[in-house]
Amino acid sequence: MNNTTNVNQRLISLDVMRGLIMILLAGESARIYESISQLHPPGIAGSIIEQFFHHPWNGLRAWDLVQPAFMTMAGSAMYISYYYKTQKGVTWSQNFRHIALRCLKLFIFGTALHCVYAGRLVWELWNVLTQLSVTTIIAYLIIRRSYGFQLGVSLLLLLATDLLYRFVLLPGYDQPFVQDHNFGSFIDMVLMGKLNDGGGWVTINFLPTAAHTIWGVLAGKLLISSRSSGQKIRILLAAGAVGLITGFGLDWAGITPIIKRIATASFTLASGGWVMLLLAFLYWVIDVKQNMRYAWLATVVGMNAIFIYLFFETVGGQWVNPVTGIFVKGFTGMVGIPEGIREIISAFVVLGLEWGLCYWLYKKKIFFKL
Repeated sequence: MNNTTNVNQRLISLDVMRGLIMILLAGESARIYESISQLHPPGIAGSIIEQFFHHPWNGLRAWDLVQPAFMTMAGSAMYISYYYKTQKGVTWSQNFRHIALRCLKLFIFGTALHCVYAGRLVWELWNVLTQLSVTTIIAYLIIRRSYGFQLGVSLLLLLATDLLYRFVLLPGYDQPFVQDHNFGSFIDMVLMGKLNDGGGWVTINFLPTAAHTIWGVLAGKLLISSRSSGQKIRILLAAGAVGLITGFGLDWAGITPIIKRIATASFTLASGGWVMLLLAFLYWVIDVKQNMRYAWLATVVGMNAIFIYLFFETVGGQWVNPVTGIFVKGFTGMVGIPEGIREIISAFVVLGLEWGLCYWLYKKKIFFKL
């Protein structure tokens, strides 16, 4: 707890970043990006919309940063909550029971979502909530240790993952960085008896991406410390630069390719670097410069992040999207608007409705916590 002050001012930048993440994810669920992409926009517009889809394999797009940012924010929120609980006399062990129960709920919700997607009972472990349930436990187990110790553990997790992929070579799974033929795919066959049919995602991503949650803990610890705002920003910028240089350097040198779908060490470092730079920017703009005029637009969503995620992944996708489309696409079609544009308008209306739900909950001071 050294160099930490018991400040009462909430870090609005963290709420905004969490809210922006959820708004982006809600936009995906509402099919905004897919609807725009189906128009095949040319030139720069096409390049921009491409950034809202995961890279197919070796490379990095903006959308690949969403999950790392989500896990980083989870780590920051966990540390800040833990710190203020300790100020009230709650011990690490007492809080661990809360963390363990929360992780169990995340795991259940994550696996249940795959059943919703499939329309039947399935055993699949690829959902971000399932992954977060494990990375949270890992980060919490070392939350009391020093900056250096936690950073060291995060790097060891990356090294361990890299070594597993390179040296645990089994028949059919002996190509470290080839889709469906790597160590992560082998583990999926052991755990679930199946491979991910959506593009090579693997369950053991929780091991390297635990680094994101640990780095979130460190960022949260830094941001509520007694250091000056300038020092905090410089540290975040330096961490971001190191992550980017190291991650992209490993890829460009041909040592370890950047692959989000199996969370290689180079991907984890590069994506972590971008997240630190974004966090530094938002902290500077919102908490330091106090530019909060529009912060509430994201904050109302960030305050109920897990709830709205579960909502648009279930009720939203299966009911709100098609029902909204009946009316929006129906009426816009009556006035002669082209089908592709009708799809986009309907998607934005869905996003607006889901944001409105969060706003209503915020105004009523209803906050769903796990």
